[in-house]
Amino acid sequence: MKLEGKNALITGGGSGIGLSIARGFAEEGCRVAIAGRRQEVIEKAVQTTNPPMLGHTVDVADRESVQQLFDWAAESLGQIDILVNAAGINIKNRSMEAMRPEQWDTVLKINATGAYNCMYAVLPQMRERRDGLVINISSISGKRAWDVGGVAYCASKFAMAALGTAVGNENGPNGVRVTNVYPGEVDTSILEQRPNPVSEEHRAGILQPEDMVGVLVAVACLPARAHVPELIVKPTNATFV
Repeated sequence: MKLEGKNALITGGGSGIGLSIARGFAEEGCRVAIAGRRQEVIEKAVQTTNPPMLGHTVDVADRESVQQLFDWAAESLGQIDILVNAAGINIKNRSMEAMRPEQWDTVLKINATGAYNCMYAVLPQMRERRDGLVINISSISGKRAWDVGGVAYCASKFAMAALGTAVGNENGPNGVRVTNVYPGEVDTSILEQRPNPVSEEHRAGILQPEDMVGVLVAVACLPARAHVPELIVKPTNATFV
């Protein structure tokens, strides 16, 4: 039980990478609360997970909704030792020509501003305790801009990465660590927003959500003096430049 005595709040925790991390942390003794936009998805994840988790709805792009989440977490979970920002979306119109301005706004609000909103809410308690870990689930698209990710998604993930690095540098002296994680292609529901359908063969050859768990448990178990600022996990058969 490597994380016994720790509390974690995970946004985007109802499915995909977020849910896999939540289950992995819970199995290591962590008390976990997951949050996401769709109540039915959160409820299903809570009901089908053992050890048990807590759940709450949130729209990370809405600061009032985020504050309500953190107020609830303070009462239901207690202090937040680990925050995982795993909420994220993409769109099918990925080129500058095809994308509409309101689609740009939506992607940036959820992927970048959403992470900011949650970090803004949790950092005061972490600074006060001089201890805490924030894990940002960015993307390989936050390391290199490519057409697979698309204009808005790449921009949002670059922004998320810069946010995490800057906040980590600022708050390291306060005992707060921020880890940016850059997964390559992962078989999650976000693939359904690809402009072209993804084959089952392709899905089988890329990362699975559970592939992220072991390394993130290891990051969360490090002593407070040790910090992993960046972490890249990619499919073995994918090139990296």
